[in-house]
Amino acid sequence: MPVKKILVVDDSPTERHFLVELLTRNGYQVVTAESGEEGINKAKAEHPDLVIMDVVMPGLNGYQATRTLTRDDETKNIPVFVCTTKSQETDKIWGLRQGAQDYLVKPVNPEELLAKIAAL
Repeated sequence: MPVKKILVVDDSPTERHFLVELLTRNGYQVVTAESGEEGINKAKAEHPDLVIMDVVMPGLNGYQATRTLTRDDETKNIPVFVCTTKSQETDKIWGLRQGAQDYLVKPVNPEELLAKIAAL
């Protein structure tokens, strides 16, 4: 199933703007959330085809939000890409263990991100 709608969850206005611009320019419909809690609520309300999740956020962090989404019957079939500045191998392993389908390190390479979305 081709990806049409993407939910971007990031507390940084700069990162959200970058991802929204990139994805919109490439034909995707984009919904945003500024926290893990808002991301979970928007995923349930909007039913996106993909969630791009930051990790370091106040309140519920991206690992916790990813775990919640991938274990909830309502959202478990929505793939999650963790997208974070946390670049250690242990961070990546932990992100994937929470149920993330992929793990990208910021700053994001636009071509790499678009290729990974196209491969879903």
